[in-house]
Amino acid sequence: MELDGAGLTCAQVHEAAYGGARVSIISLDRARAAWATAQELPGPVYGKSTGVGANRDVLLEGAGLDLVRSHACAAGPPIEPARARAMLVIRLNQLLTGGSGVDPALCRALAYAINHGYTPPLRTYGAIGTGDLTALSITALCLLGELPWHHTPPPAARPPMPGAASPDASEPSPGASVPYHPLASSDALPFISSGAATLADAAIACHRLRLLLEAAIGVTALSFAAVDASAEPLAAAVHEARPHPGQAVVAERLRGLLAHEPTTRVQDPYGFRAFAQVHGAALDALDRAVTTIETDLNASTENPLISGGLAWHNGNFHSAPVALALDALRAALVQTAQLSTARLATLMDPAYTGHLPFLAYRPGASGLLILEYVAQDALADLRHLATPVTTGTAMISRGAEDHAGFATQAARHTLRCLEPLEIILAAERTAATRALSASAPDRPLTADLEESRRALTQPIH
Repeated sequence: MELDGAGLTCAQVHEAAYGGARVSIISLDRARAAWATAQELPGPVYGKSTGVGANRDVLLEGAGLDLVRSHACAAGPPIEPARARAMLVIRLNQLLTGGSGVDPALCRALAYAINHGYTPPLRTYGAIGTGDLTALSITALCLLGELPWHHTPPPAARPPMPGAASPDASEPSPGASVPYHPLASSDALPFISSGAATLADAAIACHRLRLLLEAAIGVTALSFAAVDASAEPLAAAVHEARPHPGQAVVAERLRGLLAHEPTTRVQDPYGFRAFAQVHGAALDALDRAVTTIETDLNASTENPLISGGLAWHNGNFHSAPVALALDALRAALVQTAQLSTARLATLMDPAYTGHLPFLAYRPGASGLLILEYVAQDALADLRHLATPVTTGTAMISRGAEDHAGFATQAARHTLRCLEPLEIILAAERTAATRALSASAPDRPLTADLEESRRALTQPIH
């Protein structure tokens, strides 16, 4: 995977995190030019010759390493190495845009860490959408050798060379080359001035949601077939009359999956009749979120920004666009999940399936009734996760930082939405599959549900 500060996508971030993709740097030219500029900057420069936050008016020299030491605070559950690796890929790509002014050798150290399976030992809490200061400070101390790296060779990595860490080792073997960079004091704030960890979670979540929302169309096709739902609401003329992009795409794809004669019913429940409109809105929300996230994957988010021979003090680190896009996406996920539970309820109704209630094998048996409980439990969690984070704010550092975007929480919640949405769709798929086949005696449905989940998530990369 070639990185140049432009063109990095959510799919590539996911591939680097979980697929073992190696990274290479195309050019350090912009990083070198910005670094040269940063060495000659006159006057007070925030974080270089001054303190930070409420200490912005205090003149300091050489306090950058104290800054990262004071900000390296880990709290909460550990973050899996793949997510930390995604953060390193994003931060490296951002540094290549040249806005930070850090030593270009830092970029090479990050690339080495990514390609050899080294990640910082990150934990969950410590950011509010104005920069991932704790995560990147911990990374800085790993680069300085003051904190140990976590070492797990990335998936599909080449066999280790002699002297390198063994594949099963969590620490480097004696003689192995550990990523190291003698971070200069002046590079400390520029390095940590980024939301790379938040963007990593957001990119991973959006990539996986893309696959899950695509799979949901196939699940819905099974339900359409199981209840002989009308395809009339999917007609091209309907969607040309209201040309929302996602709506038209969903209708076209679902039309292509259906192959049955028109039903005699005039209208079906909303779970079928309005599927293209609701699910299409979720795809549109996902597209907006991906566009917003990918803008920041390839942006200079540092404060100050090195550009045109000057240091520009600014607010590019603020995550309002990402937080707002992810809030809208999570709300859209609830809408499409609610329609899935509505279709599941229809699949339990003999008036639509022609089978016994709950798709039971004999009168009075419970059949697949429990799937409604499972799906509604997952839907309750999904609704909770959809609560918007952007209605909150924070007052930090004696009022010098008087607003926060909370994109960190938005990304974290979006990542957590994957499991309940997957379970809801798996419940529908399990019921639709049963409705299209012969009934079976009552049995535990855990294995059926897990099989449906696997079917939804097989193309994970």
